[in-house]
Amino acid sequence: MSAYGVSATGTVYEIGGQRFEVATSGFAQAIANAHAARQRPRCQCTPEGVEMYVARLAGPHGGYIVKRMPDTGCRHACDCASYEPPADLSGLGQVLGTAINEDPATGQTSLRLGFSLTKLPGRSQMPTAGGESESVATDGTKLSLRGLLHYLWDEAELTKWHPGFAGKRTWGTVRRQLLSASEDKFARGDSLRSRLYIPETFFVDQRDELNIRRSAQWLQALSAPGKPQCLMLLIGEVKAIVPARYGFKIVVKHVPDQAFALDHQLYRRLGRRFETELALWGASDHIHMVIIATFGVAETGVPVISELSLMPVTQHWLPVENAFDEQLLDRLVNQGRTFRKGLRYNLPASIPVASATLIDTGGEPCSLRISREAEVDIEERMQTETHQHSHQPQSWVWHLDDGAMPPLPKKRLLTETADLRP
Repeated sequence: MSAYGVSATGTVYEIGGQRFEVATSGFAQAIANAHAARQRPRCQCTPEGVEMYVARLAGPHGGYIVKRMPDTGCRHACDCASYEPPADLSGLGQVLGTAINEDPATGQTSLRLGFSLTKLPGRSQMPTAGGESESVATDGTKLSLRGLLHYLWDEAELTKWHPGFAGKRTWGTVRRQLLSASEDKFARGDSLRSRLYIPETFFVDQRDELNIRRSAQWLQALSAPGKPQCLMLLIGEVKAIVPARYGFKIVVKHVPDQAFALDHQLYRRLGRRFETELALWGASDHIHMVIIATFGVAETGVPVISELSLMPVTQHWLPVENAFDEQLLDRLVNQGRTFRKGLRYNLPASIPVASATLIDTGGEPCSLRISREAEVDIEERMQTETHQHSHQPQSWVWHLDDGAMPPLPKKRLLTETADLRP
């Protein structure tokens, strides 16, 4: 389901009875023909093969790409570029097929959102400031703001880590991959990409050009008397959340000359709802804070946030929930491991999810969990349920009551076929 598809160099597909390796002569024409004939390529990473589909790329240059069929990532070999952990190891399993529906016939994905992208005149917004259990958006039928951010992060492959990515993930890379991930995604009939504002990397000598492009994009969210206001989606890195001369403001990196206004009520709820995330951000210089928010532009030109959610990430832009999660990811990165970070989507903190899944442990991946005493019964029940399904990886658990983190499963060499995109 990646926005980039899974056509990595070295991958072999069977198309129309013939085998083609990606990037070799004839492959591009073969998948174009397969798309026209509605043929399904088969990835040859396993003896039986795994069915894929061909999607047309958006944009003026066109072209085609081979993509996973929905919810089939765990059927691929774990060293295949198409592999992803089973959806029920993370919050994806709750929303896949309900809040997230991918149509292989068109290559488009329909999203059901649990928050508004329109503000009616004369009606004040009652922001939910995230997506925990008290919000209607936390069931499996609609994506909360946090759920949408996690989905885009997964689709952009920013949850994947390989030692070759070190030093290559900049904000420019993150932005580019998120925008690509938003292609062919639709909500309420509208293109998600058209509503998404992700700041460009700021350069002083390009200030005027950047401001012109930003202002042009924000026109769709400009308030007009007596008319419904279209809201936009912001994804950016928070630089500061501070009092303003009137109310409060959020300063976003790469937007140095325009803060986002925040009313007093939302500011207070922000502090309560995201206490853990804000404490982690404040305690570590290596943590970035990512914001997703809906916002409109007042008649004065000032952007005003309606609803928001926050997500701490490491210096490598890998999401973390708390200090234990950060400690585990730091060890994985420092040991040169290859893994996929698990995300919570709409699930509340009381429901355990796999923190990460190691895919460098030989032919069998390994899910990594962090367990608290209060979660033991839930975790045991969850493991019993997931083991009833096929394609479930082996499991490693760090029980916090036992003290220090136990040794990680051993790394085993595999033939690397993954696309080393940072």
